[in-house]
Amino acid sequence: MEYLGNRELLKQNKTAFLCSRTIPASAVLKCYDWAIAQREVGNCIISGFHSQLEKDVFHYLLKGDQPIIIALARGLKEKIEPELIKPLDEGRILIISPFDKKVKRVTEQTAEIRNKMMIELADNITVGYASEGGNLETLLKTTKKEITRLV
Repeated sequence: MEYLGNRELLKQNKTAFLCSRTIPASAVLKCYDWAIAQREVGNCIISGFHSQLEKDVFHYLLKGDQPIIIALARGLKEKIEPELIKPLDEGRILIISPFDKKVKRVTEQTAEIRNKMMIELADNITVGYASEGGNLETLLKTTKKEITRLV
């Protein structure tokens, strides 16, 4: 596994947040409310923050000071986004990837490998929404861990 940031965050109790790429409008506010609640209590969240909803959840989390683990479905980034620099310097962000830098693009397969890694690392799993019959729903059927579904 490749790392950038505070590796000590892996020792914390972590909640994985996963969500299908397409979600019903009724699920969006529940996910936002969940993110705000996690931020307020300071829970460490691990996610790919790849889909638009996951990016929105990240936006809410980043406004707090709780730890965040970003799991990439490709190799580590060459350039860090400006909004990540301060939280990285503060030690509250960890970026991880199961891939080396040669993997430049996210594919269905790399996303599945990343999601399996997150589930393995997480102590708790929260699913914003999983499309019936989709890749995420299929993956969740293979885990023995308890899953909290927001919708």
